[in-house]
Amino acid sequence: MKREFTARVWTEGEWYIAHCAEVDVASHGSTEAEALENLREALELYFEPPMPTVTPTLTHIEVEIGAA
Repeated sequence: MKREFTARVWTEGEWYIAHCAEVDVASHGSTEAEALENLREALELYFEPPMPTVTPTLTHIEVEIGAA
């Protein structure tokens, strides 16, 4: 079974960090492609049996920015 996830990627120093938005799994690499490939592998390991019983849900919240 395949499932699609959302990944955020940013740099920290020399490393690219890839973080899955739906579950709290992250990885890193020396390139963006490597970070995403490492995240893919980390997610596959995360969902290997025994799997987590509850998958967190992603929701959106509204926040007022610049309020005193």
